[in-house]
Amino acid sequence: MKLLTHVFLLSFLLCTISVSGQKASDDSLGVIIKKANQEIYNNPDNVIKIGNNLLKNEQDPKKLIRIYLLLSTAGFAKRDFDKSLQYTYKARELAKKTNDPKIQTSVLMTAAVQFQQMDLLSKSIETLDEVDKYLAELPDDLSLKHFETARSFALRGMIYKSQANPEIALQEFLIAIKNFEKVPDQKTTFYNQSIIYYNIGTCYITINDPNEAQKAFQKSIDIARLIKAKSLEAFALKGMSEIPKQKHQYQAALDFLLEAETLSKNIGDLTLNEGIYKEMADNYLAMGKQNLYQIYSKKHIETRLEREQNELSSINHALDIHNVESQKKNKDMITRYHFLILVAVLSGVIVFVLLFYFVLKIRKCNQRDQEEIKKLFNS
Repeated sequence: MKLLTHVFLLSFLLCTISVSGQKASDDSLGVIIKKANQEIYNNPDNVIKIGNNLLKNEQDPKKLIRIYLLLSTAGFAKRDFDKSLQYTYKARELAKKTNDPKIQTSVLMTAAVQFQQMDLLSKSIETLDEVDKYLAELPDDLSLKHFETARSFALRGMIYKSQANPEIALQEFLIAIKNFEKVPDQKTTFYNQSIIYYNIGTCYITINDPNEAQKAFQKSIDIARLIKAKSLEAFALKGMSEIPKQKHQYQAALDFLLEAETLSKNIGDLTLNEGIYKEMADNYLAMGKQNLYQIYSKKHIETRLEREQNELSSINHALDIHNVESQKKNKDMITRYHFLILVAVLSGVIVFVLLFYFVLKIRKCNQRDQEEIKKLFNS
């Protein structure tokens, strides 16, 4: 189901910023970003306003990266994929200039998540492979290494799940949870864990294990309530509604969905709203309530069209970025090729000159020897 391939994103992006700011001192930027992080799931528009204000007077590359990631996360919270990807690309370009494996890891991880969200799975895996190279450079006792390793496993789990391999996905998710538990500051992992438990629940639903699914969804709900993340709680409630629905307990399913709908208001998450409306329409249809079915079916279709339009725009932008990067790589390869040819030609010229020099030297030596021999014979 396409909806399930999108839910993992918000937590990933948010925690990129959280980790980037973990070791920050009590500087004003760190404080502002920390407060903004807490609003991403409930008021992304305000976070975007904060981020844009921060950009106006900031020149430091590392601080700009943190601001761009903040804006990227807020954009994805609103499902404004195009804007979000543009900010990630700006952060990535700056990260290349820092030569800092920690920054490179976090920024590339964000990019990998975004590619996965847009179903560009091969591009996501390619970026994850880059992440692994930078992770290998980090010391084993570094909190960031555990954090990003967990995100990497979780994202690979999402990819497996989207490819209809729920059993393998479960293994990846459980490894991700173990790595998040190694992070000293557990508060920075709660968002991630809530999302992972949601995905674990959907995997158990897929393999027809409702008891384990219910435990996972409840865990996701509990964590979301702990951190007051309304959209995460709404996602988990929507997932929980699948269990009574499968038992034909449609009113019980609707109770979860109505609570999720209330929580999702004013968040602007199109994927979340789309999923809630679809499930509500299906349940009302099963109950024979045609009027309510028509209302929510229409909402579902309108929201889906809006989401698909946003995704199409972001995919086009991603392809543009990919083409620019490919052209840059091709240009670099051509430059290297021309350089190698130049080196080869110069080497050939040098070798030729040296050979010519030694040949002349040997000929002169031979001529001198011959003259010496002639002198000897004449004497």
